[in-house]
Amino acid sequence: MSNVQPAATGPSTGAAAPAPVTIAALEAEITARRDRLAQTIDELAERVRPSSIIQRQTDVAKQRFADVATTPSGELRVERLAAVVAVAAVVGSWLIVRRLRRG
Repeated sequence: MSNVQPAATGPSTGAAAPAPVTIAALEAEITARRDRLAQTIDELAERVRPSSIIQRQTDVAKQRFADVATTPSGELRVERLAAVVAVAAVVGSWLIVRRLRRG
């Protein structure tokens, strides 16, 4: 007879096996995950709602205009606004002259 011992089936870390999970703990975890999933779905639905998209885009446009039209201290950049008004006046005048020439 041989004195060979069977090999261990798993790693031997010396740590105790984890405690068995109770049904109540599993149910609580499932409920918590379900609530988090429902909240995530609600957030996604809010993000894709057309009125929310329009509001976000409006806010971005307002912020960009404020960045261009004001200094970091909040003062108006008159030279930039004057340039925009001048361009609008030239384009408007050109459109009016064009329409008058056509009849």
